[in-house]
Amino acid sequence: MSILCVDDEPAVSMIVEHALREAGHETVGARNVPEALQVLSRGGVELIISDYKMPGLSGLEFLELLTSEGFDIPLIMLTGFASIEHAVASIKAGAVDYITKPVRAEQLTLAVDQALELVRLRKENATLRREMSVVRNERQILGDSAVMRQALQSVATAAPTRATVLLLGESGTGKELFARAIHDMSDRHDKPFIKLNCAALPEGLIESALFGHEKGAFTGAIKRVEGAFERANRGTLLLDEISEMRLDLQAKLLRVLQEQEFERVGGSSTIRVDVRVIATSNRDLAADATAGRFRQDLYFRLSVIPLRIPSLRERLEDIPMLAYRFALRAARDVGKEITTIEPEAIQLLQRYPWPGNVRELEHAVERAVILSAGPVLGVRSFEGQRLGPVANVSGGPAGQVAPQAEDGREGGIVLHTLDVGEAEAVLIQHALAAAGNNRTKAAELLGISVRTLRNKLNGPSRAIPQAVIPFPQRSPAILRQS
Repeated sequence: MSILCVDDEPAVSMIVEHALREAGHETVGARNVPEALQVLSRGGVELIISDYKMPGLSGLEFLELLTSEGFDIPLIMLTGFASIEHAVASIKAGAVDYITKPVRAEQLTLAVDQALELVRLRKENATLRREMSVVRNERQILGDSAVMRQALQSVATAAPTRATVLLLGESGTGKELFARAIHDMSDRHDKPFIKLNCAALPEGLIESALFGHEKGAFTGAIKRVEGAFERANRGTLLLDEISEMRLDLQAKLLRVLQEQEFERVGGSSTIRVDVRVIATSNRDLAADATAGRFRQDLYFRLSVIPLRIPSLRERLEDIPMLAYRFALRAARDVGKEITTIEPEAIQLLQRYPWPGNVRELEHAVERAVILSAGPVLGVRSFEGQRLGPVANVSGGPAGQVAPQAEDGREGGIVLHTLDVGEAEAVLIQHALAAAGNNRTKAAELLGISVRTLRNKLNGPSRAIPQAVIPFPQRSPAILRQS
C-alpha cells in the first residue's frame, strides 16, 4: 500500500515524498487530478496528500470527485500559509486533516500517522460490522407463513416480561433460535444468555452444571465452580430438553424458580440470583406430567407462557426462503457460488414432510450445494437424499393406489404399514405394474439399479432403496415461491 502525493510543484512533491520515505512509507506522485485518478484506478493507495491549488481541477474539486467516483480513501489537504479558509473548506468537504506550507517533516509525519490510524480503524469497523451482520443473519428466524407470524407475535409479546417461557416443538424446529430471540428482545439483551442441554449431560453432572459445586464436593472437584444459574445472573438461562431432567432435580429446580436462590453442591451458603428461565422440550410435557414422568408443579411453573413452535411441514411456504438462505451459507463455507434454486427443486422440497424439520432441510441443502457442479441447484442436486413422495401411514392393508385426483392425474401410493420390508415390497409391486413388468423401467422408477431390483425380488432383503424421482432437466430460473 502506498501514499499518493498530488502537487503540481516538483519542489514540494520532492520534499513531501522524501519525508514520507524517511518515515518508512511507499509513495507515488501525480502532478494533477487526471494523473491522480489514473493512479487510483490501479489500486493500492491507502492515503492521499493533495495540494489545494492546482491548474485545472483544485484539491477541493478533487475531493468531490473522489466521493462521486466511490473512492473511500482519506485525503490530507496541503494549503498555503495563512489560508485558513481553504483549510476549513477542505475539512467540511471531507478531508481528514490539512497541512500548511511550507511543509515540515514532523507535522507531515504526525498527520500521516493519524490518518493511517483512521484507515486502520475504518477497516476494523467494517470487519466488525460484517461479522455482526453474519451473526444477526445466523440468528434471524425466517418465515412469513401464518403460523410463523403467529409464533413470532407470541415471542414479541412474551419477551419484555420476566415470565418463564416453555417452548414446545419437534426436534429441529429451531427452539433455541426462538429462545435467543426472546432474550434479544428483552431488557436483559445485554446480559448473559447461558444454554444448558439437559439431555446431553450425564445424570451425575446435571446438578453441578445447574448449581455449581464447592471444592471437595465430590471426587475430582479440585476447585469451586459456578453453575449455569450463577453465570446467567441478571440474564437468561435456556434449559434445553427439560423433560430429560431427573425427578429429584426437578424439585430443586422448582425451588430456584420460585425463590431465586440455591446452594452449590457441597455448599451451605445460599446464593440469590435474578435469572429468567426459558425451557424447551420435544415431548408432550403436559402428558408426561399427567403420567407422572414429569413433576406437575414444575410443569405449571415452567409453562407460564407456553409457545408451540410449528413443524416445517406446517409451513411449507417458508421452504423457498429457508432453502435459499441455507444454500448461500453452505456455498460461502465451501467457497462455491450458488445463484439459483430451480422451481422444480423447490417443489420437490415442499412435497417432503421433513421429519427432522428445519435442521434436516439445512443438511439436505448443504449436501446439494457440496455435490452440485454449478451455480444452479436443480432436482438432480438432491438425488440420493430420499426426498421423493412419502407415504401416509395408518392401519389396514400393506398398500394401495390412491384414487385419481379431480384433475385426472393418477394418485400416489398410500402405505398402511410401518414395516419397512412390507412397504418396500408394495413399492416394487406398483413400480413393476406401472412399467408393464419391465424390470429396467421399474428400476428407473424406483431409483435403483436393475441388479438391486433383481436381488430384492430374489431374496428377502430388508434394505431401503434410495429413491430418486426423475425430473426433466430445466433451464435455470430465478428462485420463487412455488
